[in-house]
Amino acid sequence: MASGVWFVLTSGAMATEITPAIRSELAPSGKLRVGLNHGNFLLVTPGSSASDPRGVAPDVARELGRRVGVPVEFVKFETAGKLGDGVKTGAWDVAFLGAEPQRAAEIAFTAAYLEIPSTYLVPAGSSIRSVAEVDREGVRIVVAEQSAYGLYLARTIKHAKLVTTQGLDSSFDVFVAQKLEALAGLKPRLLTDVQKLPGARILDGQFTAVQQAIGTPKKREASARFLRAFVEDVKASGLVAEAISRNGAQGVSVAPPAPAQ
Repeated sequence: MASGVWFVLTSGAMATEITPAIRSELAPSGKLRVGLNHGNFLLVTPGSSASDPRGVAPDVARELGRRVGVPVEFVKFETAGKLGDGVKTGAWDVAFLGAEPQRAAEIAFTAAYLEIPSTYLVPAGSSIRSVAEVDREGVRIVVAEQSAYGLYLARTIKHAKLVTTQGLDSSFDVFVAQKLEALAGLKPRLLTDVQKLPGARILDGQFTAVQQAIGTPKKREASARFLRAFVEDVKASGLVAEAISRNGAQGVSVAPPAPAQ
């Protein structure tokens, strides 16, 4: 083996070469700084300390660090928006977040490693019966700003009014306090919220599935290529499915393989 070049055998059929260029891009400080959105309770839960989070995303991040051969340092963010903005200040080397076009100008994304369905919660007595009926005049949809599904709605809603709030808890509070017509959210979170509101309903189906991916700063082309291959391998090998099962992440699923290039 040549000096300075590592070969990491994955659990699938592929072998990935870790060149000095890849390692220097992924971990220029000698550590892999991983940005996590602690507001996404499906994928991240508190550990014994802020530096020891649990969940699907931290588990996949630790596997990434193991394969690259560097220690992992977790960087905590309270919202998806703040995590995404962290690319501007160089706060992380890789980030686990929803892949959205609004973020792609500065972040190079892998394909999704898992998907989370997004739908609406409507209050008791609502005449809205389907996802398709929400986007109409007179309907106010509350959504956590800069969430992946909120960014999707900002691109696609034509007639309803979007009301944005800081964070998931705030979106629920505003929905109740202002008696709005619909609360947009990740279905697993809405399954918890609906229990607090007698007569409220979660609409069947989804308006989108949030594509949870891994991102790295746009100019790090070598690390972006490596991460894309890594994500396809951990999906195919069953590692993502095992992490979902181990952490009891209800309502999420392993994303399908990315189309062949």
